Amino acid sequence: MTTETVGSVEASASGPTSTGSRATMILGIVTLVALGVLVLFGLILSPADESQGDSVRIMYVHVPSATLSYVGCFLTAIGSAVYLWRKSQWWELVAYAGAEVAALFTAFTLITGMLWGRPTWGVYWVWDARLTSEALLMLLLLGYLAVRRLAADYEVRAKRAAIIGLLLVPNVIIVRQSVQWWRTLHQTPTISLSGAEIQGLMLFSLFTGFVAITLVFIWMVIHRFRVAWLEEQLEAEGLDTAIAERRAEGVIS
Repeated sequence: MTTETVGSVEASASGPTSTGSRATMILGIVTLVALGVLVLFGLILSPADESQGDSVRIMYVHVPSATLSYVGCFLTAIGSAVYLWRKSQWWELVAYAGAEVAALFTAFTLITGMLWGRPTWGVYWVWDARLTSEALLMLLLLGYLAVRRLAADYEVRAKRAAIIGLLLVPNVIIVRQSVQWWRTLHQTPTISLSGAEIQGLMLFSLFTGFVAITLVFIWMVIHRFRVAWLEEQLEAEGLDTAIAERRAEGVIS
């Protein structure tokens, strides 16, 4: 892959020319199959929990979605760091795609958590450490996306957004460790290095959830990156055309 420098930003001379490909089509089909298997095990084959009943089935999408939202935040932080170091547009767009998908997964995590919390705690929301830190993570992601879409020069908004992107990792660590650092209503991790709190079909269903949600995450990040890449190329092409027309006007006058 060759690169060219536009201003002070290093842009790849070769990139995606469309939002889809044969590989992503196959990935999409595999993802749909995995989601079907998840529905089968999560809603039919997996047993209800002794204490939480059928509401525990939300776990099969809630836990993987939360984990993948963290992955998206780390992806954004890495892309932001490389952009600030190398001024690489490719990595900046990777960070952008990761943040947008992470925001979607974080919102889904909050919604499913509220639906799970209502029958478990008796309320949809409590201001404990885990939920509050997760809400702050959502706000930080929305802040990144808002700055990234400012009506300003690409380098200016990309740099400002990248600085916010670096703040995602400390927030993720706080969210992840909140149940250990403070007393919360939220339960401790279902799966940890010391083992799993569930077994049998419930554990397999959760594993299926991780596989299916991970495939969804990968598919969405790839497509969002491609859309962002094409948007930036179209914007750059329009800018080049406008500059050429303005220069031509100067020559004629």
